[in-house]
Amino acid sequence: MSEHTDLINRKMLERTAEALSANNMLPFIAENKEEALSVLKGLLKEGGTVSCGGSATMNEIGAMELLRSGAYKFLDREGRSPDEVQKIYREAFSADFYITSSNAVTENGELYNVDGNSNRVAAICFGPASVIVIAGRNKVVRDLGEAVLRVKRMAAPANAARLGCGTFCQSKGECMALASGASGMTDGCRSKDRICCSYVVTAQQRIKDRIKVILVNEDLGF
Repeated sequence: MSEHTDLINRKMLERTAEALSANNMLPFIAENKEEALSVLKGLLKEGGTVSCGGSATMNEIGAMELLRSGAYKFLDREGRSPDEVQKIYREAFSADFYITSSNAVTENGELYNVDGNSNRVAAICFGPASVIVIAGRNKVVRDLGEAVLRVKRMAAPANAARLGCGTFCQSKGECMALASGASGMTDGCRSKDRICCSYVVTAQQRIKDRIKVILVNEDLGF
């Protein structure tokens, strides 16, 4: 990507950061994934309890290696039994830090997230003392209408493939709702493995700066 397109993307991120700040979220702009990891490390406190949502973005910037470095009390779900995972979901509500990505970030300063188990969106809304969201420029959209379409066309099908859900969107590459001509936010399949169950828009925040958003001037995740 050329320096000119990088500049245009930077301006988009700056507009989005200003809107996030107006909504009482604390924004950061990182030029690349290495800088994003550095910002994340600076926001964490050694010895603090940390939990996270499942995120391709976190894997891409090296966040999982950081969390497993021994510097933090990491509530790690990998290799745990279903019962242990459920316990960790609940322990996350009292964590010092919760790290996740977002399915979309609007230029109006809103986070849009769709969840299956709903543990991730629940933690974003309430519980952990500090929520840190990491989002590549590919997740920034103009408004909530574009955010809804982005999930149905990209985020949900890609995540279904990552998780091996066997849903319509995994096999066809888009939400069943779009294929049938439906356009409502919650329209979709009835599969038992459906990953689009809870729809949450995060906008004006009562607790100023509880949510931090690291916007990265690279494409990350899906």
